[in-house]
Amino acid sequence: MSKTMIATKVEKQPRRKLIKRRQPNRSRVGDFFVYLFLLLMALAMVFPLVYAIESALKPLDELFKFPPSVFAQNPTLDNFSDLFVTMGKSWVTFSRYIFNTVFITAVGTFGHLIVASMGAFVLAKYDFPGGQGFFKIVTVAMMFNGYVTMIPNYLIINALGWIDTYWAIIIPAFAEPTGLFLMKQFMEGLPTSLIEAAKIDGANEWRVFTNIVMPNVKPAWLTLIIFSVQGLWNNKAATFIYSEEKKTLVYALQQIQSGGIARTGQSAAVQVIVMAVPIVIFILSESQILETMASSGLKD
Repeated sequence: MSKTMIATKVEKQPRRKLIKRRQPNRSRVGDFFVYLFLLLMALAMVFPLVYAIESALKPLDELFKFPPSVFAQNPTLDNFSDLFVTMGKSWVTFSRYIFNTVFITAVGTFGHLIVASMGAFVLAKYDFPGGQGFFKIVTVAMMFNGYVTMIPNYLIINALGWIDTYWAIIIPAFAEPTGLFLMKQFMEGLPTSLIEAAKIDGANEWRVFTNIVMPNVKPAWLTLIIFSVQGLWNNKAATFIYSEEKKTLVYALQQIQSGGIARTGQSAAVQVIVMAVPIVIFILSESQILETMASSGLKD
């Protein structure tokens, strides 16, 4: 046997071992139990959503049926039509409540995203006196519940003259510490060399922020949008807004929900409407978050 053939066999042996090591070492029984566990967890998570939708489709007699059934035997949309009729009897139109909620949610989310992202970019990529101390204050602020800061917030908003205005809900949403913390922690993983290369090419700070930083932290700000929309959409704003024409949809729906037994069906419809928008936004953003997180693993 020639030396060339012996060398070729020696080279092939490690490759065969590597191929064998890459093969998955799982049994079909193990895979079955893993998928069974995931299926049970998925059913447990989707059950409340399915039950809420089915309850909104049940007629009044099925809502009081005992033992209760999960699925509606005679599904109907009467609960939603009755809800719209009840809302139509109010001296403030249903579209006005929708506009108030959409305006507060959209402006508050956009402002929160911009303020949190710009502040996080400075804290993550620039060293300046007091930067670490400021971030520690933001971290400590996350520990306080909204009920603790309610009275100070009211006093400040009242001093600024924002009581009974949209800004009483929108402006405080800009300064939520959770968004700043999330964006700052994510931006720290962004390569500094990427930012320096953009500056060498002549890009200013705003161009670096909009064209380099924000596209590469897409998972973070999509997650921030989901949290912000959920918080603002479900905000009743009853503490700061007193005029009926400026109240939110959630507040108006909850007033109908407290109307007693006769409005049980409408209450079920209210729950579906209130939770529909955050769920839809989460579904639309989930694929983008997973796709971006899988393709944006940048390292120095």
